[in-house]
Amino acid sequence: MNADPAPGLYIVATPIGNLGDLSPRAAAILAAADVIAVEDSRVTAGLLRHIGVKRPMTPYHDHNAEHVRPGLVARMGSEVVALVSDAGTPLISDPGYKLVRDARAAGHMVTTIPGPCAAVSALTLAGLPTDRFFFLGFLPAKAKARGDSIAEVAGVRATLVLYESGQRLAALLAALAQGLGTREAAVTREITKKFEECVTGTLDGLARHYAEAPPPKGEIVVVVGPPGEAPPASEADTDAALAEALTRLPVSKAAGEVAKRLGLDRKALYARALEIKA
Repeated sequence: MNADPAPGLYIVATPIGNLGDLSPRAAAILAAADVIAVEDSRVTAGLLRHIGVKRPMTPYHDHNAEHVRPGLVARMGSEVVALVSDAGTPLISDPGYKLVRDARAAGHMVTTIPGPCAAVSALTLAGLPTDRFFFLGFLPAKAKARGDSIAEVAGVRATLVLYESGQRLAALLAALAQGLGTREAAVTREITKKFEECVTGTLDGLARHYAEAPPPKGEIVVVVGPPGEAPPASEADTDAALAEALTRLPVSKAAGEVAKRLGLDRKALYARALEIKA
């Protein structure tokens, strides 16, 4: 970067393991920042040493965000404020979105410096469909809440991406296998680091494997393939859907809505809707 950066908020992605993944643009912004909002100053200090600079840092995390945020927003009018997380892209499974929202509401410039993201990196390693994916972050630790969260997404026709700790991995995989059935999945660990690993298989197979193995170390991302093709709707299900739609819509629109939802022929549904209406 040749010119000095303008005042405002810079959302800076940092490496998830390999420091060589820090982009030149990210390094330039960090070197020029008047203040860097960080999760843990010890972690970011190591990154700054890597690029050979020292910059002022202020902690910004769940426990102090409400108190610190107004001061950071005020500084953006005349200073370069950089936001980083300990690893990866800020705002992905952390509370930074409120800082972005308030900065924009105050009329300050907001821009992002893209880079590493564990969720996307794991998705590329897993070898599972990537045309649609659903990021879930960390599921609840308690079994009941975790099971409820899994049930909510069981029918989502997309690849699922989750974060988890090594100590809780076996329990998560067992819950996923129980709630989602036999699906292809991958457990990725230590992405971009020396001991990077991607273990693939079915959910039930992975659950058995990690139930018998010591808890793995490092940052873990679980990727779960989408469900198989849904069975065709039965005649009873189709009639029930049409009957419900006819309580809200005229025959033509009811047939069109149900055809789209169930993947059936609209003309045939229109004829059946007329019969039901009669």
